[in-house]
Amino acid sequence: MANTYTQIYVQIIFAVQGRENLIHENLRDELEKYICGIITNNKSKPLAIYSNPDHTHILIGLHPTISVATMAGDIKASSSKWINEKKVILGKFNWQDGYGAFTYSKSQINDVAKYILNQPEHHKRTTFREEYLSTLQKLEIDFNEVYLFDWI
Repeated sequence: MANTYTQIYVQIIFAVQGRENLIHENLRDELEKYICGIITNNKSKPLAIYSNPDHTHILIGLHPTISVATMAGDIKASSSKWINEKKVILGKFNWQDGYGAFTYSKSQINDVAKYILNQPEHHKRTTFREEYLSTLQKLEIDFNEVYLFDWI
């Protein structure tokens, strides 16, 4: 791609189906490494990732030939398949439909990465619902609550 210069930073957030706490600490590190491999295989760069028990945040330096929808779909489909093949949970694992994708400038990357990596502390005082709604409001994104994640 001669003469193509980009700077595309995107945070992708998605939740476990039924908002169940299925990503246990003994699975988290391996899952995060697997997801980073998916991102790398899609010509992109993983910058920060944290898989909470019921949802995941990822900050990616996105390659210009890869759409956000392709990236999110590949991460969710491949990681679900991987978790199910490992048989580390009872029953079938799935991510909820949909995802959040938010872009940032280079000057914001360090703060977003720190926020993602500080998820355990953050969620001691804020629920995923509060966090997600706050992000949508802060970024002035119009939304319909009917189409948001299940908040079980």
